[in-house]
Amino acid sequence: MSADRIQRRLAAILATDVVGYSRLMGDDEAGTLARLKTLRAELFDPATEEHQGRIVKTTGDGALVEFGSVVDAVEYAIDIQQALAAREAELPEDRRIVLRIGINLGDVIVEGDDIYGDGVNVAARLEALAEPGAICLSGDVYRQVRGKLDAVFVDLGEQSVKNITEPVHVYGIDLAAAATPGGGASRADTVLQRHAVAVLPFTHFGGDPEQEYFADGLTEDIITALSIWRSFPVIARNSSFAYKGQTPDVRAVGKELGARYVLEGSVRRAGDRIRVTAQLIDAETGHHVWAERYDRDLEDIFALQDELTQGIAAIVAPELERAEHKRLIVAKPRDLGAWDYVLQGMAYLAEFSEDSNRRARERFERAVELDPDYSRAYSGLAYTYHREIMLGIGPSREQALVKLQDNARRAIRLDGADFFGHWELALGYLMGGEHDLGLAEALRSLELNPSNAHTYNVVGLAYMLVGRADEAIENLETAIRLNPHDPRLAVAVAYMGRAHFTARRYDEALEWMRKAVERNAEIPDFHVVLAATFGHLGEIERARDSLAAAERLSPSYLETGSTWYWYKDEADNKHFRDGLRKAGWQG
Repeated sequence: MSADRIQRRLAAILATDVVGYSRLMGDDEAGTLARLKTLRAELFDPATEEHQGRIVKTTGDGALVEFGSVVDAVEYAIDIQQALAAREAELPEDRRIVLRIGINLGDVIVEGDDIYGDGVNVAARLEALAEPGAICLSGDVYRQVRGKLDAVFVDLGEQSVKNITEPVHVYGIDLAAAATPGGGASRADTVLQRHAVAVLPFTHFGGDPEQEYFADGLTEDIITALSIWRSFPVIARNSSFAYKGQTPDVRAVGKELGARYVLEGSVRRAGDRIRVTAQLIDAETGHHVWAERYDRDLEDIFALQDELTQGIAAIVAPELERAEHKRLIVAKPRDLGAWDYVLQGMAYLAEFSEDSNRRARERFERAVELDPDYSRAYSGLAYTYHREIMLGIGPSREQALVKLQDNARRAIRLDGADFFGHWELALGYLMGGEHDLGLAEALRSLELNPSNAHTYNVVGLAYMLVGRADEAIENLETAIRLNPHDPRLAVAVAYMGRAHFTARRYDEALEWMRKAVERNAEIPDFHVVLAATFGHLGEIERARDSLAAAERLSPSYLETGSTWYWYKDEADNKHFRDGLRKAGWQG
């Protein structure tokens, strides 16, 4: 029996890979291989020996290294990242060799010279989470090295990773601080370069313990809901709850926790009513980014907690993105990373124009160049192709549809929990007439992020196209309630109009479609639905005017009748076409 016993040991495991390896090889295969060989001989191997590590295996673009000491592993990672950045600094950005590193402390299975198990898998997942040039540590590693290294650690919160059941608590290292004499002393100067948000425990006013539980539960739920967005790190509960019962200066909180933004709030009960206030603050300046007050009847406290969590997360996440975009407007291109370019791209998509769509696509393509494994960059690219179809621009609807679906699938392959990728794939299926697949993807997107207003838009659209108009309206009402100030609200309003049109409620459809056109008169589909609505109402002149408006915006939009969304049921399609024919459409 003892001869067959599995060998195990506790080890610090470091996983690393080269960012954009395929692109570098495609540009210069021989040169890239030669540079990597030189780096291994002059930098990686000597540093591994110095820190008493063992290279378990190497691949073309990565390596797995085992250390007996966690401190040695982290020191090695810091030394490698700093030395490599210095060596590559003189090269053009698109030619630099940049690493991502993940480190975990865990039990490993030993088989010959190789090691296996969850300890290794978690290290690989941490490496995938790291930004280019960065280091991600598991919570177990952090607990072993804090206080032993002259480094600044940034709490990135709990992260769900592929094929690992439990979320992993992740920490980053502020390498700019580590490169400065005194390391930790420079935290105040460097920590605000992070994008993280910290949610402080909501203050409870009053002596009722039940309300204090409500305030704590609300805070925890908001932390979880914001983490689902996956577009910016959220400081973990254990770190932010250290401030419970205190009234700290938010600027000090930002420096101590490594957060750029702080969300704080309060809960107060008055009779059978409860008032919740929330405010988002820029931790660098102390200025308010957003504030809101919620007054509710105190009937079902748990249902109320869910409602407030959803509502606050739905507003705060977009506000964070808008605030970050304002910062990036003045940033120099060489200072930007993949995350920054994605954020800029999303900001451009708040506008509905051919120029803004082009600018957005350029940002997402740049993000892919910097990080070919960044799922959100591919989701963003998919978005630009669905917008291209929506606006009736671009050389070919068929080509745009293929690129929409291809990029959405790539995003999901890289990150199955990317709700944005599922959302875009849903639109791709719906535009391609695969209605059941579209509805399934829309519902998956909603399951992954139930506080994103746009997911309700897509679910509403999908229900509408399969003929379930009332369910569509219910979801669209939620979308409008969650983010009533969204610059893209015109889409939800238009979908609401078409849902009423689908239900043959033409007066309601007319009211909503007029609101949609008032919000944005540059989208041809809005005028098309308005024309069909006027047609069924018998207002033929107005129907013709709406049809002409669509043709002015996009002369080819009505040529084939294939640009807008068609229904699953042919009776609904006939109903739609009949309305357009009354307006003078010849299709």
